[in-house]
Amino acid sequence: MSDADISIWQVDAFTSKPFGGNPAAICILPEYPSDEWMQKLAGEMNLSETAFLVPTADRSAFRLRWFTPNVEVDLCGHATLASAHVLWEQELVEKDTEIHFQTRSGELVCSRSDRGITLDFPASDYSPFDDGKASSALKFALGINEATVYQTRFDLMVVVESRGAVMELQPNFHALKDVPVRGVIVTAQDDRDGIDFVSRFFAPQSGIDEDPVTGSAHCCLAPYWSKRLGINPLVGQQASRRGGIVRCEVDKDRVYLTGDAVTVLEGRLKISVAALSGEEARS
Repeated sequence: MSDADISIWQVDAFTSKPFGGNPAAICILPEYPSDEWMQKLAGEMNLSETAFLVPTADRSAFRLRWFTPNVEVDLCGHATLASAHVLWEQELVEKDTEIHFQTRSGELVCSRSDRGITLDFPASDYSPFDDGKASSALKFALGINEATVYQTRFDLMVVVESRGAVMELQPNFHALKDVPVRGVIVTAQDDRDGIDFVSRFFAPQSGIDEDPVTGSAHCCLAPYWSKRLGINPLVGQQASRRGGIVRCEVDKDRVYLTGDAVTVLEGRLKISVAALSGEEARS
């Protein structure tokens, strides 16, 4: 295939307006090139995530991998939503057909309705974080004194007393980078009309000081707040500078995350694609 055949899109996810939500780059390839090539392209895009899709024999199923500018990650919500948006928008999948993604976190299913695009994701357990020394270092890095810290599948979740405490955070990213987890979620109950909880997500360990909207973080945020507040479904706002809304529903060990997406850029790669098959490629 020629380089001119490889398109790339930039999509703002978990927003209905351009320049809001969380931007992701989406690249569809016939098969995976080397990990090094994908990591370099993700660094070139310099977005919180670049998603790489490879078609399968089933027209509604794709392999999917996610890269930050620094590392490959096991789960990403906004880039999954953006990937589904591109596939439907480009008419690569019929608009009324579910999309099945094969990922390092198992099969993820996306569907669409007049409410938006819904991701069917695994719920994440959370448990008290009992490392007192690490908890103190974390609070110091965040610049807070009072908080309850939980360990989740990928991250640490820090529950604080108020929305104001979340909004006013000014983390020491250098210190936060030493916390040995993918990222740190800070969250509180929100009493505004139509918003049940608020959060922010910091991941300097993964090359992202503050992520605009983190779908995968809501895999633990939604179960936690649903249980604590006694409501389901519920709505979360991620209060980054760009901001975004995630509509959540918990169903046993699954979480349904719904949001909108907007394409802001489409282009074609003008660089040589390293061997698209061979020893360095892996499915």
